[in-house]
Amino acid sequence: MKIALIGATGKSGKFLLKQLLHLGIPVKVLLRTPESLPIKSPLVEQIKGDARNYDAVHTLVTNCQAVISTLGQPAGESAIFSQATRNVLRAMDSLHIQRYILTTGLNVDTPSDRKGPASKFATQWMQTNYPETTKDKQEEYNLLSKSDVAWTLVRLPMIEQTDARHQIIVSLEDCPGDTISAADLAQFLFDQLSDETYLKKAPFIASLPDQS
Repeated sequence: MKIALIGATGKSGKFLLKQLLHLGIPVKVLLRTPESLPIKSPLVEQIKGDARNYDAVHTLVTNCQAVISTLGQPAGESAIFSQATRNVLRAMDSLHIQRYILTTGLNVDTPSDRKGPASKFATQWMQTNYPETTKDKQEEYNLLSKSDVAWTLVRLPMIEQTDARHQIIVSLEDCPGDTISAADLAQFLFDQLSDETYLKKAPFIASLPDQS
């Protein structure tokens, strides 16, 4: 299997890339600035380009069996998420690729949600302070929900930049914790390549804190 990865230099993407390479999995990465990737490996193929550019995305996903995106919002730029996913879905359709795994915030709403007070507050805060990106992330979910690909949209709390591993808690209704370890997230994303539990679903995940 070869994986197409978007967001490889981000705070969660770099942990996922490290995990994939540790397992010997070849990866194609899309980079706006290839020199920003510190990891050098014969298993990594770099594609220079932007996820908002269809030709770059098509080149990225060619000859891959799955696409994973941990795309972050570039500071000071217009919302990127729905356009990136629109390009990914179009390229996947043209190349007959089925598996698409991506991350988003807990502010995205789905019909199965039963959000508690903390998640509702966080969602409303994002809607008030970041209305454009919040709306765009919701549009990304809408695009996925209408598509025929085998997608999984993973909704996240705050990401902790750590290699620490914990038990992962998953819910389809409400965010089950305040944080997710970047290493735990990488493991969960990798597991979705072979796990069909969350096909066409948007699970919330969090790390279970160590009990002491």
